[in-house]
Amino acid sequence: MRTRRRFLVAALAGTATLALAGCETLNTVTGLFGNQINFTQPQLQRYLNQSFPREFDKLGGLVSATLTNPRLSMPSNDDRLRLDFDIGVSALGARDVSRGHFALASRLRYDPATRGLHLDNPEILSVDVPGSGSLMSGGTRQLVNTVLAEYAGSEPVYRIDSDILQRLPASKRIAGTQIEDGRVVIHLQ
Repeated sequence: MRTRRRFLVAALAGTATLALAGCETLNTVTGLFGNQINFTQPQLQRYLNQSFPREFDKLGGLVSATLTNPRLSMPSNDDRLRLDFDIGVSALGARDVSRGHFALASRLRYDPATRGLHLDNPEILSVDVPGSGSLMSGGTRQLVNTVLAEYAGSEPVYRIDSDILQRLPASKRIAGTQIEDGRVVIHLQ
């Protein structure tokens, strides 16, 4: 009877430990035995919070844009994520010429060079930067598009921990990335 009780206590403790394991570990286990790794909105948001503010200089420093306060959402009825940013636009010799907000929607792609999930064909949904129209010819939308292209090409929205990638069997590789039911799903093959 005593041995059985010890076994049950040990089994319950083991089960509780597995249940409390972090999302990263659970995602790795899914990848080891399944065909996908999942990431949630809070995981991506934490990474973004650590990566901002970011400053982008354009036209040789004549104009710069500072992106702050990223807010990420993954609507369950969409295959794209949504990112909202606050933006500050400055011109040579004048700080904070204008402040505003813009929003974008984008799919994600995996880049093995950065081990990251990058924006894939981001689409600007809205730009609201009062008073910036006279700041530069071509307008704020062009500046935001330029900043987005630079950011999408070089900076990930989320960097996958190398430990997760190292735990995947050698026979598995990343086949694609999708946004499904409000989460990022990396398909393995």
